Amino acid sequence: MRWQTHGERTLYDSPWVRLALVDVDVPGHGRIEHHVVRMPAHAAGTLVHDPARGLLMLWRHRFITDTWGWEIPAGRVDAGESPAQAAAREVLEETGWRPGPVTPLLDYHPTNGLSDQVFHLFTADGATHEGPPSDPSESERVEWVPLAEARRLALGGGIGDGLSLTAVLAFLLERQPDGA
Repeated sequence: MRWQTHGERTLYDSPWVRLALVDVDVPGHGRIEHHVVRMPAHAAGTLVHDPARGLLMLWRHRFITDTWGWEIPAGRVDAGESPAQAAAREVLEETGWRPGPVTPLLDYHPTNGLSDQVFHLFTADGATHEGPPSDPSESERVEWVPLAEARRLALGGGIGDGLSLTAVLAFLLERQPDGA
């Protein structure tokens, strides 16, 4: 059954996020106003893998949840930029490493019951060190995490960021579909 929308009004708007109330007819329940978070830009991230070193990851604090965890380089897709361009740019800015060519891994809506946000995930085989990150506020440290350790972190809660967790798990499934 498809929900029918009848209109939308904005409660808050900024370049980063818009909060709206959508007038929607829910089959079997009638019309309600449903809160929807609209994201004006997509996000893109790259899981950089090097067979000898592992996955290129950031150790960072997120003030909203007051948590620490490992993340892949990721960020907003800027106007005029493709998701692949954004994904490669974010790796260089956040880590100081220039990734090899980026390859699409998957696209998804992380919270499609509440938001229209879109994440584009890519992989890159290897990277070349160019220097320090151009934005040192992105992480406390940048490290190559061995693949076995990344798998343990993903399954044990050490990667709490949904974009990063999805990328690592999808990569592990793609590279090791039998779970070995």
